[in-house]
Amino acid sequence: MTQRMHDLAGEIVRLQGELDREIERRRKDLGWKVRARLVEFERGIAIEHRKLRMGVATFLSRSSIGTIVTSPIIYSLIIPLAIVDIWVSLYQAVCFRAYGIPRVRRGDYIVFDRQHLAYLNAIEVLNCLFCGYANGLVAYVREVSSRTEQYWCPIKHALRISDPHRRYRQFVEYGDAEGYRERLAAFREALRTENLAPDPEP
Repeated sequence: MTQRMHDLAGEIVRLQGELDREIERRRKDLGWKVRARLVEFERGIAIEHRKLRMGVATFLSRSSIGTIVTSPIIYSLIIPLAIVDIWVSLYQAVCFRAYGIPRVRRGDYIVFDRQHLAYLNAIEVLNCLFCGYANGLVAYVREVSSRTEQYWCPIKHALRISDPHRRYRQFVEYGDAEGYRERLAAFREALRTENLAPDPEP
C-alpha cells in the first residue's frame, strides 16, 4: 500500500468517526438513546408515536394489489435465508475454530429492535423484522466471508468491484506476487488476534 493509499484509508476512518458523532447528535434530537442495548425514549415521545400509528385495515386499504400479491413471495425468502444462516454458522463454528480465526458474533449483525417503535402497526413490525433479519444476515455472512478471504486469498481484484468489504482495502495488490508471499502469514496472524481486545461500548 502506498503512502497516498494509507492516507486515504486514514481519512475514511476519520470521516466514519465524524459520521458516527453526527448520528449520535441526531439521536439526541429525536429524543432517544441506547443503554445496555435497549432503546430509551424521552417521556412523552412514545405517546406521540402511538398517535401516528396507522391501523392495519387502513394500511391494507392504502396498499396496492401488487404489494399484497407479491408479499407471500417476499416472505418465502425466509426459508433459504434460514438455511444460509444455519449453514454459515456451522461453517465458522467448525472451520474458524480449526484455523484459529475468531468467530463472528451473529448478534452484532442480526438485530431485532424496530418492533418496539410505537408508530408501527403489526404488518409494519413484521416487515421490519423480516428486513432486519435478511439484511443483518447478509452483513453477518459478508463478515464471515471477508475473514475467510483474508485468511486464504487477501489479494485485490484487477477489476474494480462495487462496495468492497472493510478488509479489502488492506489486501495485496493484484499481481504483487512477492507481497503476497511475504505478507500472507501476517494477514493470517492479524486475523487471529484482531478480536482479542474488548469491543468498545456502542
